[in-house]
Amino acid sequence: MTDQAWGLMLTVLGVLFVVPDSLFVRLIDAPALTIAFWRLTLAGGMIGIGILVTQGVDPFRAVLRTGRYGAIYMVGTGASGVLFVLAISLTSVANVVFILASLPVFATIFSRIFLGEPISRRMVITITAVMFGIAIIAYGSGQTAHASITGDLVAVAVSALFAAGLTAARRAKAVSMVPGVAMAYLVVAAVIAPFANPLNVAPEQAPLILLHGTVIVCSSVFLALGPRYITSAEVGLLVLLESVLAPLLVWGVIGENPGQHALVGGAIVIIALFVSNVIFLLRRRRIRS
Repeated sequence: MTDQAWGLMLTVLGVLFVVPDSLFVRLIDAPALTIAFWRLTLAGGMIGIGILVTQGVDPFRAVLRTGRYGAIYMVGTGASGVLFVLAISLTSVANVVFILASLPVFATIFSRIFLGEPISRRMVITITAVMFGIAIIAYGSGQTAHASITGDLVAVAVSALFAAGLTAARRAKAVSMVPGVAMAYLVVAAVIAPFANPLNVAPEQAPLILLHGTVIVCSSVFLALGPRYITSAEVGLLVLLESVLAPLLVWGVIGENPGQHALVGGAIVIIALFVSNVIFLLRRRRIRS
């Protein structure tokens, strides 16, 4: 199997495992911070123990040796893990996942600011279209059930924070950041523990919480490994699957209608990113040939 095929397979698996994430947040009957605590504790603990058992402490030391880049990655990953749950609790699932699709836009902007990478005309057009789509989503939040501007803004913060983390990780791409995910999750879980009241959960919710944590482990590991073997454009195309499938899954299981504005704005965001990434891949292939 080639590196590209391996990367595509790992990334697709990561995307498929992350699709039910927002549904679990909806199904678990507990406050948002409590869900976030168990989500981060279980995922971080399972990833950390798995690495310790199979590889020892060296992978953790390698992440810490990356200095500020590893620190930025862990802050972005950990904070976005909490804010994602808060966003889902404040606005509709469709709004959150469509806004999170804007992550490549923030990554492009951060790469320009901190890495000095130029922004192409293609990306300027893409950024403009994506922001227009997000504006439509936000406009409709006051008229759609389960949606709110506050939750939309939290979702924007999630996208920006995670993009900042990924941008920092690019400066240390020789080091696997999977141990960084474990450390970030566990540290942030410890920080929010006093406010989360983690023991105030009904016993019948335990299987859902455990399954949620397992899903996050699988998605975190696959999405940390897959993009090391394929281009960011290919990753972007595959991640768009989550933006399409997650709202449909929640709509089908619990009947949460995304609303007309979310569907129109989300379609603009997804189409803009899809076309942009396809153009990039075609140009790259043409240059290689």
